[in-house]
Amino acid sequence: GWCPLSPAGAQTTQLLVEPPWRPAVLEDRVTLTCQGSGTTGATTWYKDGQHWGQKRHDHFTVTESGTYMCDRPGSGLSPTVRVLNDQLVLQVPAQTLLEGDMVTLRCRV
Repeated sequence: GWCPLSPAGAQTTQLLVEPPWRPAVLEDRVTLTCQGSGTTGATTWYKDGQHWGQKRHDHFTVTESGTYMCDRPGSGLSPTVRVLNDQLVLQVPAQTLLEGDMVTLRCRV
């Protein structure tokens, strides 16, 4: 037999953003939540590509702008999430968008 590299239903690590807009804006008091297999206490966080420590929880409120990722045992690294501290930002909903979808844009000034 053989085993595919990415079997159907494979667990992957996701980094959820609240409020659900991308890029995230620091002024919105952004909360990041790491979801994946493994225990909550094993979540490892990265900021700007550097190991940022192992937190007790799988979520936290961001206090610094930067690019964040998380790692959970058994499901690997999450995609990156940018948190900006810019004065003018055009945001899109933090969800998968397909060609032809109606989308609401948000301009933060």
